[in-house]
Amino acid sequence: MTTSIPPVLAEVVRSGFVEGHHRGSLVVLAADGSVELALGDPAAPVFPRSSNKPMQAAAVLRAGLDLSGERLALAAASHSGEGFHLDLVRKMLAEYGLTPGDLQTPPDLPLDPAEAESYLAAGHVRDRVTMNCSGKHTAMLAACRLNGWDEATYLDPAHPLQRLVHDGVEAAAGEPVTTVGTDGCGAPLMAISLTGLARAFRTFVLAEPGTPERRVADAMRAHPEYVAGTRRPDTWLMREVPGTLSKMGAEAVQAVALPDGRALAFKVDDGAARALGPVLARALRLLGVDAPVVDRIGSAPLLGGAERVGEVRAAF
Repeated sequence: MTTSIPPVLAEVVRSGFVEGHHRGSLVVLAADGSVELALGDPAAPVFPRSSNKPMQAAAVLRAGLDLSGERLALAAASHSGEGFHLDLVRKMLAEYGLTPGDLQTPPDLPLDPAEAESYLAAGHVRDRVTMNCSGKHTAMLAACRLNGWDEATYLDPAHPLQRLVHDGVEAAAGEPVTTVGTDGCGAPLMAISLTGLARAFRTFVLAEPGTPERRVADAMRAHPEYVAGTRRPDTWLMREVPGTLSKMGAEAVQAVALPDGRALAFKVDDGAARALGPVLARALRLLGVDAPVVDRIGSAPLLGGAERVGEVRAAF
């Protein structure tokens, strides 16, 4: 059986020498939803990882949980573990009569390296609240408490809440979920294609005001620092290009939608996070985004002797 080799999305250049490549697949949708560019195999299923979080946040709204503003943005977040993130998670837990011990997130350090260093220097240890998905898990538990659903099994794919997530992913993506796995935080993870993922983000930005999808998109775009953190590309992009919805996922997944319905999604096959910025910046330019933040996102220098000697750069 012949297997096609994914194209190179980014190359690693050191001292003028190309020393490595990052391959993957990418799709760009036009404003009308048609495929404008396809690299690799964007029709093949992937695990979107945390790029699924807007759909998960919409599910807790469909379950009747009334979240808005920073709280709803945090429900869709892979937060950096900054103080304001952790404070709001603890506040939300208390508001719904929950405790950190109710969370089934694995204990972890802050996602942001600078925050992790400060956290450890202060004598703290890995904690469930500090894990970057704790906002999502808090919202899921709150939805369970509101509905009288079993809280001990809220991460079971057969749980009523996770069925809402499953159905919401399929509706937004416009295609069936092909595989259900387990994400790093323990939550069920639904596989869809990159084209479906881009279509889902497009669905969220074009949804009617007041719908769960639009409420999530609006909260994320109004409070992007709660979706990611002060030193993260998702925050920069949503803050500096108004109306943009952006969410990365582990294993080098990224999805973005512009307010007019143009959208993109990609995955770097080897999961290298260092390729995310350069590939995202190039894809944004193909979408016609011309803003200083694109250069900032695309900068991925390589160091030698503490000096810049090269870069990771897009190759398409």
